[in-house]
Amino acid sequence: MSEEILINVTPRETRVGVVENGMLQEVHVERASRRGYVGNVYKGRVQRVMPGMQAVFVEIGLERAAFLHASDIVRPPAVEGAESNGNGHIPSISELVHEGQEIVVQVVKDPISTKGARLSAHLSIPSRYLVLLPYARTLGISARIEDEAERQRLKDVLNPLIGDTPLGYIVRTNAEGQSAESLAFDVAYLTKVWRVVQENIAKAKMGERVYEELSLPLRSLRDMLNDDIEKVRVDSRDTFEKVTKFVHKFMPQLDDRIEHYDGERPIFDLYGVEDEMQRALKKEVPLKSGGYLIVDQTEAMTTIDVNTGAYLGSRNLEETVYRTNLEAAQAAARQLRLRNLGGIIIIDFIDMNDEEHKRQVLRMLNKGLARDHAKTTVYPMSALGLVEMTRKRTTESLARQLCEPCATCNGRGVLKTAETVTYEIFREITRAVRQFNAQKLLVMANPAVVNRILEEESSAVAELEEFISKSIRFQAEEHYSQEQFDVVLL
Repeated sequence: MSEEILINVTPRETRVGVVENGMLQEVHVERASRRGYVGNVYKGRVQRVMPGMQAVFVEIGLERAAFLHASDIVRPPAVEGAESNGNGHIPSISELVHEGQEIVVQVVKDPISTKGARLSAHLSIPSRYLVLLPYARTLGISARIEDEAERQRLKDVLNPLIGDTPLGYIVRTNAEGQSAESLAFDVAYLTKVWRVVQENIAKAKMGERVYEELSLPLRSLRDMLNDDIEKVRVDSRDTFEKVTKFVHKFMPQLDDRIEHYDGERPIFDLYGVEDEMQRALKKEVPLKSGGYLIVDQTEAMTTIDVNTGAYLGSRNLEETVYRTNLEAAQAAARQLRLRNLGGIIIIDFIDMNDEEHKRQVLRMLNKGLARDHAKTTVYPMSALGLVEMTRKRTTESLARQLCEPCATCNGRGVLKTAETVTYEIFREITRAVRQFNAQKLLVMANPAVVNRILEEESSAVAELEEFISKSIRFQAEEHYSQEQFDVVLL
């Protein structure tokens, strides 16, 4: 499989695209004015304790106070012992923290929509192959490293390196097959980083950042650059030099994969990324077979509806449905990555009777999700053909990063018809005349509404004028939305 990483840099925005076999699979956007906070560590202050929610709001210097649940607070040894005796019971939040207390926390979810950032006091600092857990004496291996011999080799390499240090580590998937020297380098690097963070914590004031996550280009290479990536193309000379230094320091064996792109055409245009991003903002996703998906993101969850559309191409209906669902499963997995959709996701496949077909569709979905860097959990298909799944969300979806709710419909996605607004106007006229004295009335509304009233409802207007004993004048206002109108008493 051919896989490339494209890095596009402009003065106020950086974008990273992951292209597999010529097709965009992921895109990440970071803007100078709204850089994300995930991974940053702050010295915060407990603002408000909420015993009923087992949580606190913490002031860390952001626009909104951030949320910290009791389960995400590092508990002192005495409390840990009590927990183990209580079958995993989490102590009351009031026992763990109090209002005004200083606390070191890390952002694990950016502020999303109306919600503040989500925090954890269980700090973790990633490097290329490891994740440092400063408050947990443990050595864990990524579940994606399945070979038992390799898991044991990694433990044998790391145990002497860690020794009696009070720090804990998790071995990332990227570490599979890496040399002892590479792992030793990461241990030394993380130890040094943690020493600096401790110094920053000691001198920081409330609300100050004590550790900052890497910028998007470096973070992307740290997390995604591996032997499968054929090329990393960067269209900014300055960023190219930073990336080259970073890769040379942490991944010298991949030095030759980094290229500076200085072509005349913008790099995202060259690979069709701009067009793919535009398509990822639409609800409908066409399938090659003639079917299509409808992707609908709401506050509570994302739904993906599968439709056969014009596809009639198999021997019978069951086979047609099965082929459509197979293609839809693959497409849905790609759309989740591309649109960065997270939280609860419901995929409504077309009903199938054959149990083996259901298993194959689920298998195809899981296969498509295997390359997803975000953690996903897929549940069995229900009797109605619904697949419930979750995908870990740390940042806003692509649509919510690039778009805002429509000013006309306020995000509903629908507008009242001109006919509906017409009858609303008639009711408002009747109400206004009963409430206030006026010789005549002026109605200002959208041109489509005014035209409809004058052309199709002229007799109704005449009846209304006779009923209220007032004359009514209508005036078209180009800047009014279809639902907007004013009834003015003259």
